[in-house]
This record gives sequence, C-alpha cells and structure tokens, in this order.
Amino acid sequence: MKKVVVNLVKTGFYLDSVALMRFSRAIAGMDEVEEAALMMGTPSNKKIMTEAGILGPEGEKAAGGDLIIGIRAAHQAAADKALRESLNLLEQSTVSREKGDTWRPRTLSAALKADPAISLALISVAGEFVAAEARKALQRGLNVMIFSDNVPVEEEVALKNEARELGLLVMGPDCGTAILNGIPLAFANKVKRGDIGIIGASGTGIQEVSCLISRGGGGISQAIGVGGRDLKKEVGGISTLVALDALDGDPDTRHVVLISKPPEPSVAEKILARIKASRKSFTVCFLGASGFELPGNAVLAATLKAAAESALGDASAATGFLPEKAALTPPEGKTAVVGLFSGGTLCAEAQFVFRQAGEPLNSNVPIPGVFKLEKNSRGHCFIDFGDDEYTRGRPHPMIDPSVRDEAIVKASANPEVGVILIDVVIGYGAHDDPAGHLATVLPPREKASPLIVASVTGTDLDVQNRASQVRKLEEAGILVAPSNADAALLALACLKRKGG
Repeated sequence: MKKVVVNLVKTGFYLDSVALMRFSRAIAGMDEVEEAALMMGTPSNKKIMTEAGILGPEGEKAAGGDLIIGIRAAHQAAADKALRESLNLLEQSTVSREKGDTWRPRTLSAALKADPAISLALISVAGEFVAAEARKALQRGLNVMIFSDNVPVEEEVALKNEARELGLLVMGPDCGTAILNGIPLAFANKVKRGDIGIIGASGTGIQEVSCLISRGGGGISQAIGVGGRDLKKEVGGISTLVALDALDGDPDTRHVVLISKPPEPSVAEKILARIKASRKSFTVCFLGASGFELPGNAVLAATLKAAAESALGDASAATGFLPEKAALTPPEGKTAVVGLFSGGTLCAEAQFVFRQAGEPLNSNVPIPGVFKLEKNSRGHCFIDFGDDEYTRGRPHPMIDPSVRDEAIVKASANPEVGVILIDVVIGYGAHDDPAGHLATVLPPREKASPLIVASVTGTDLDVQNRASQVRKLEEAGILVAPSNADAALLALACLKRKGG
C-alpha cells in the first residue's frame, strides 16, 4: 500500500504549544503512523512540517491563526484513523475548557476584570505574535513570561527595555522554567519552599539545581528564568539585572544562585558589579567557566551540582555520592562514551566534566543516531536532543522521549561504545513515565552490551515520583547516579576502572 500524507486545517482554532506537542506525541505513537504534528499555521511551523514530510497543499493554505493537523501514515486507513483521533483529542480539550470548574477567560482584559490582582502573563503563541501580546500585558502592568521561541532578538531587547522602564520583568523568550511564589510554571518541578532564589538562563539548569537543593534539605523562594539569550552581548543581561533587583529586595530570599553558560565578558562585568552591590550572598554558576573575578559575597561553581552544594552550604548535602565505589567495567575493547541528552545544559555540564578530566570529545555526529567514532580514538560523543536540529516537527524529548530512541538502539550496537550516558527529566510538562519508556527501548542485555548510566532530574514530590523512576531504571539494568554531574563522573569512573 502507498504511504499517504493528510492535512486538515481548523480555521481560527488555537491551543498552546505544550498541549499541541502532547497531542502530536499521542498521534505519532499510533500504529502505522510514521509522523504526525498538530501546529499553528505560522511560516516557521509550516517550514518545520515541510521538512518532516507532513505538509500537503491544504496545510500550505493555512494562516498563522489556523491549526494544521499533519499526518504521514503507511496507508489511507491508518491516516484516517489518526485524523479521527486528532479531532477527538481537540474536541475533548475544548469540552474540558468549556465545562471545567474553572472559568477560563478568552482575553487578557477579561482575565484582569475577573481578577485585578493578576501580576503575571504567560505567553505561549507563535513567535511572530509574541511582541504584540507581550506589550498588551506590559501596558496593563503585568510581568511577562514568554514560553514561545522564534522571537527576533531585536524584539526581545525592545520588550525587555520597555519592561525595565515600567518596573516590570520579561522572562524569555524561550523561557521554559520558573517557580514563582511556590507555583511551578512550564517545565518545572515540585520542590520545597525555602530561602534560596535562582536566576537562570537555562530551564534544565534551574530544574537540576532546584531539585538538588530540595532533595538536600533546602528550599526555593523564587526561580526566575530569563531566556537563553539574556546574557548574550546583544541583550546585555537586561532581565538578569531586573531579577537581581527583585531578589535583592525579597525578604524571603537569603541566598541567590545565578545559572548560565559563560556570558560575554562585558555582560558578566555588569552582572558581577550588581552582585557586589547586594547585601546577600551568591553562587555564580557560569557553567564550566573560570577566571572570573567575583566580589567577596559570591563564589563560583563550575557545575550545577556544585552550585546546589554551595547554596546549601554543604559540599555533600546535595548528593553525597562517591562514583568510584559504584564503578563497573565496560565490555572489552569498547572505550567510547555516548551521551544522549534531553536537556541542553545537562549535556553541557557532562561535557565539562569530561573535558576537566582530560577526555577528548568527538563532534563528528552528522545526523541523529549515527556515531562515526574512530576505532580506539577514545573520542566521546555528546548530543543535545532538545536542540532544534532534532525536534523539527516533533515534540521536545522531555515530552516525547522517543526522539532519542533510534540513537539509543544504534549506540547500543556500536562496537566502540562502552558507556551510554542519559538524562531523565521529570516534573510538570514532562512525559508521565520516561523511565518506563526508556526500559522498553533498550535492546536485550548481552555480555557485549555497553553500560548505561543515567540521572533523574526531579523530586519525589513530582507526579512521576523520582524514586519510582530510579527504581524502574535500575530494574532495567541501568546505573543511576543522584545528579547529572555524578552520572558523568560515574561514566568516567567506569572507564578508569577499565584502566583505559
């Protein structure tokens, strides 16, 4: 039977991107469905669907405010079934919103009329509509969290400057994590309340540090995401500076953790000058960076784990883990480590741990799941499957862990790979059982199979329950470390034990 692509356009129908990604995952997982996506009909989304091979003539006609259902299936009957299920999911979502116990306003004005105390607007619309919606919120005196991406950097700068002049804060664009007044937003975790504040240009970085602090006996006052570009030269740390002002004036915050990949030196100078002027203590995690001259009220942490331990004031409270005691030996002749990550900052942290140990990294990874490792080169591969290259037309791997399934299978069969390093991220917005999914993907364990080392970012308070996720991984024969940095150290300890 001939493969078919079907499209259906729902004019003027909007759902937020997280809900659409969940629906896309469910449809793509149906029998004989090769690819599926439910997306708003913006030019950038239509490009993604074209590249994924699921956009047809009908979808091409969609406007930015229309919803496109795109399906590629093995045959027409499977496509029709998937289309019916897509419409069923959309109908259920609509009925749930209309008949739910909680009234959901359709406009910002209606929301403010119903509750004038609202102080934050969370925006999750197509990138080209973000600036207009954000300005509406700012003009009404609201702080803004922008979950959306694909926002031009010049618009980001303009919005953040406008917010600062109004005494407000813009988090994002591409801000995926925040915890404000104890309320987790987007991809965040359920953690204990406490007196440690976090400012982060990394969503998974905030998740890892907040969870380690919570599990180590501390708690979070506020966790403010600023977007991945905020500390770049073009933006200049505008929102980071505003967030520093906010936490400096927050009586419930004793200590502040700042998380970012190494910023531009000129931006770092401004940030560190503001920290110096504060009466509070700070931990600065410019991931893997060194050589920054910090003021007396701040310490530099090279990893997320070290940042959590610094904030707790105890170098062992976050994990208390000694990887050398748990090390096993990889199969004979297999000397490479492959890291398959859903979190970009977690991937960067693991790479730093390996570089610090003098281990070479191999960047020759042209496509997902293909590892061109030179024989006995000891060149290790680390891939961030949350990068746009791997998620075009598909949900993020934290939502749909199957994005890296092919890579896991191929790495397991690669004759050079001795250890596979994996992160599992749970919490709000994440897959309901990523450990269970991973266990079903792994090929049967054999003597020559590589060791698999993992960490679970989350807490036992999360709906997925971290302890349950760890147990499922261990039952599948996976070595589980208490933090992402510890997982990287454990992978290194396995190689060291081998004597390579």
